[in-house]
Amino acid sequence: MNSVLLFTIISLSLLGLVAALILYFFAQKFKVYEDPRIDQVEDALPGANCGGCGFPGCRNFAEACVKAETFDDLNCPVGGNEVMVTVSGILGKEAGETDPLVAVIRCNGSFENRPRTNVYDGAQNCTIVHNLYTGDTDCPFGCLGHGECVDACNFEAMYMDEKTGLPVIIDENCVACGACVEACPRDIIELRKRNKKDRKIFVSCINEDKGGIAKKYCSVACTGCTKCFKVCDYDAITMGNNLAFIDSEKCKLCRKCVVVCPTNAIHEINFPPRRVKEEEKVEETEGAEEISGKKTTN
Repeated sequence: MNSVLLFTIISLSLLGLVAALILYFFAQKFKVYEDPRIDQVEDALPGANCGGCGFPGCRNFAEACVKAETFDDLNCPVGGNEVMVTVSGILGKEAGETDPLVAVIRCNGSFENRPRTNVYDGAQNCTIVHNLYTGDTDCPFGCLGHGECVDACNFEAMYMDEKTGLPVIIDENCVACGACVEACPRDIIELRKRNKKDRKIFVSCINEDKGGIAKKYCSVACTGCTKCFKVCDYDAITMGNNLAFIDSEKCKLCRKCVVVCPTNAIHEINFPPRRVKEEEKVEETEGAEEISGKKTTN
C-alpha cells in the first residue's frame, strides 16, 4: 500500500478519535441531569396542554411538580383531585384537595334584553371589535358575540346560541382550563366553584355604570340597588362599582337574593322549581320593610 495513502488514513482516524474524545468530554461536562420522575408525572397527566395549570404545557407542569416542595399552588384543572393524588404518590408528597370549578357567562345581554343600535361590518373577532368601539349595542361591558371564547375552547364545552347571540357553557364538558376566560376581551367569563348537582347562583352582569344608565343599555342589568346584599345572611354578596358580586365560596345557595333582584340579573341554575309560598313570604317581608321604613321616615 502506498505510504502516503496509509499515512492519510491513519491521520484521519486519529483526528476522528481525538474529536470524539473532545465531544465526549464536553458532553459529560455540560450535560443536564433530568429527573426521571418528570416522565412519570407527565404520563400521569391528561396531556391536554391547555395551560389551565398556569404552565405552557403538561411537561412544564410536571417539572414544576417535581421541583416544588408542596402542591399548595399547583393543580391540574383537567385531571382534578384524582390526578393530583396520583402525582403525589409518584413524588411522595401530599396533595391537598381543591374544589372543582366551572365557567359561567356573566352577561345576559341577549338580542331580546339588549337592543342593537348599529350594525358592525368588519372582522368577526371580539378583540378587534373591543379595540375599535363599544360594540353593536350601547353597553360597553357586555358580550360582543363573535365567539372568540368558543374558538379558544379545546374541549367542546362552549357554543354560540344563535337565538341569544351569547356563548353557552356545556357544564359536563367544562374542565375549567381558563382558556375562554383569557380569550374574552370583556372579562365576562368567570371560573366559579362547581357545587353539588352543578347548582350555581351568580350575578350575570358586569356593567359598572350607574343603575339608570345600565338599565337603559340592558333590561336585565344589575343596577346596584343593594337588595340582594341586604338579604344575604352569609356575607357572600359584596357591592362595588355599582355592581353586586356573589362569592361562590361563601354562597350557601339559599336563593334569597334571586327573589329580591328587581331586574332578574341574578341567575339560579340547575335548581328545582321554587315553591310559591317561599316567593310570597319574601314579598310579604319586603312589603313590611317598606311600610316600616315609611313610618320611620314620617
